[in-house]
Amino acid sequence: MSSQNIEEMLSKHPCYNEEAHKKFARMHLPVAPKCNIQCNFCNRKYDCTNESRPGVTSEVLSPEDATTKVSYVRDKVPNLSVLGIAGPGDPLANEETFRTLELINKDHPDLTFCLSTNGLNLPENVERLKALNVNFITVTLNAVDPEIGSKIYDFVTKDGKQYRGLDAAKILLKNQLEGIQKAVNAGMTVKLNVVLIPTINDKHIPEIAKKAKEMGVYIVNVLPLIPVPGTKFENLRAPTPSERKAIQDQCGEDIRMMRHCKQCRADAIGLLGEDRSQEFACISKSCMNKESSKEWYNVAVATSDGENVDLHFGQASAFHTYKIGSGKIIECATIDMESPSDIPVYGKEHFTKLEKTVGLLAGMDAVIAEKFGEPVLELLRKYGIAYLESRGSIQSALEQMEKVLKGEDLIKI
Repeated sequence: MSSQNIEEMLSKHPCYNEEAHKKFARMHLPVAPKCNIQCNFCNRKYDCTNESRPGVTSEVLSPEDATTKVSYVRDKVPNLSVLGIAGPGDPLANEETFRTLELINKDHPDLTFCLSTNGLNLPENVERLKALNVNFITVTLNAVDPEIGSKIYDFVTKDGKQYRGLDAAKILLKNQLEGIQKAVNAGMTVKLNVVLIPTINDKHIPEIAKKAKEMGVYIVNVLPLIPVPGTKFENLRAPTPSERKAIQDQCGEDIRMMRHCKQCRADAIGLLGEDRSQEFACISKSCMNKESSKEWYNVAVATSDGENVDLHFGQASAFHTYKIGSGKIIECATIDMESPSDIPVYGKEHFTKLEKTVGLLAGMDAVIAEKFGEPVLELLRKYGIAYLESRGSIQSALEQMEKVLKGEDLIKI
């Protein structure tokens, strides 16, 4: 990759170029659910449509669905320039990341590819990523002192073994520094993310910036801690804007600083600060590949009263079914679910119930519910059943679903 090509990519990369973020859009592909470390500030919670922070997504996509979705989004977002994989776990802990990159390279080679990682598995994957045209790497590096790192990470899993405390921090740091240096030496453009954690690493961040400059890192992004409920740091305070700026100014004497970060979701789409991910949520390959020439579609709806979509998929004891086509709606039979309602909401029995439910809906073109969990979505994809999350009037939901099945509209929450 020539320096001229890298400069052209930089000019259109919204995370690496402050001017570019006003003109060019990015799309994060949530294909990597597994993580190999546990940070004390992280809660990788799915289906949080009202939250905007790393690790959050409304769905986890298969590599095939991700590739199809990119094609769909490109038609709606013509200024899309960058495709990134940022979780919701760690991309390098998921083989699906590499399959996704392979598919996208075939269908969208003109886009810029980037990836965010904690760096634990980076050393052994630099060459593989380079071969897949990943030219931008973001590594989250919160300490260059293992003693400080041991306060930030709960555990690290490497080569099938779990480490805690100082041992975990030493292993992580060694791989992070080795991976960053390999990526820089391979001609990749590297950004560091550093989470500013008051009382933990706030005084230490200038040392991280110095080390970044020494290794040839392009830019450093200091992110404020978000005290997320359910994490070990939930009771720590977030830094103030003035505290963050003071550290940015100090570190800026050594290295370029990113000051326009929006701490994006793992499924973010659009300009920074104007996330359109929910506009494009829950688009399935089966939906987008339905033949638009089909006249009638069979749709099942999770409803308690026959008038409104008001149940999660797993809550429905029966599904009302309809035929839709040419703007017409015909009410059909009700499909009763055979599974008892007192099954636990988690575990093997619950999944067996979901399998039976989806099996009873085989033959439907689509299903509508207030909410779907990721296990259900995987089962629906297996059966080739399209899905739509909706609330309110069944009639409105069915009208929207017909447009989706005919390729005239997006699936929206």
